Amino acid sequence: MSIQPVPAFEPPYVMAVFSNIRTDDDSGYPETLARMQAIVPANPGYLGYESARTPGGLGITVAYFRDHESLTAWRQDLEHQAAMKQGRSDWYESYTLHVATVERSHGFVRNG
Repeated sequence: MSIQPVPAFEPPYVMAVFSNIRTDDDSGYPETLARMQAIVPANPGYLGYESARTPGGLGITVAYFRDHESLTAWRQDLEHQAAMKQGRSDWYESYTLHVATVERSHGFVRNG
């Protein structure tokens, strides 16, 4: 299976862009990340996510949701809230979160 970006969806939909710099503390992070990736698809408005980290350490995750209510439900999930709290106390030096409504979306996949 090849790696592909999250497909384009019919607008409008919502994206949350989480940019971060991690600390050196990795304790519990991989397990918590796996758990978040396991539970977020239960949100009926969840569409997918993309994530990358530069060699210099900047991480960017973009999560896509059908609407603001779906994103709010994810933000209010109790396990996600616990993970966010631990992120602020242990895993992140700094982060920003940008939320936007997507007005236009299209994609391309080379055939062959």
